[in-house]
Amino acid sequence: MQTEKILTDVEKAIRELIDNVKPKAGSIFILGGSTSEIQGKKIGSATDVDLGDKIIRKIMKILKEYGLYLAVQGCEHINRSLVIERECQQKFSFNEVNVIPHRTAGGAFATAAFKEFSEAVTVENMEADLGIDIGDALIGMHLKNIAVPVRLSIKEIGEAHLTAAETRLKLVGGVRAKYRD
Repeated sequence: MQTEKILTDVEKAIRELIDNVKPKAGSIFILGGSTSEIQGKKIGSATDVDLGDKIIRKIMKILKEYGLYLAVQGCEHINRSLVIERECQQKFSFNEVNVIPHRTAGGAFATAAFKEFSEAVTVENMEADLGIDIGDALIGMHLKNIAVPVRLSIKEIGEAHLTAAETRLKLVGGVRAKYRD
């Protein structure tokens, strides 16, 4: 498996999603994923912390250009809690929880984010604005209420299925209501 191809595909997918969605600066981008799935293995069976670290550093660099916060979902062994920067946690008043992700409880992406962020904290839940899910790690539980799939030209990262989503406001009212585009 070529790491450079994986990193190129991750960057292409993220930039394509951002170009389609056009999130406002300060929005939250959520990442869920499995380095095991990227390698064509069963989720959680072949965690590659080095690959996770390379992907996280690439994503952090891209999102910084757009002024977006990164939230990284951990695995089921930490109840899918999220790693974020303290600045994001304080801005949105997310409740902090006490867990440090590592290779066998949290996964490669959350472990890397906890290491790479300037002041990493973990939170139990949130409502992110957009994101990608590499390997069907189920990020939907952390997206705002109306999640909308975004079809990207990239369908897989390595061997892992790629899903992307944005969110929209609820449409309320009845037959006489009008809505913003």
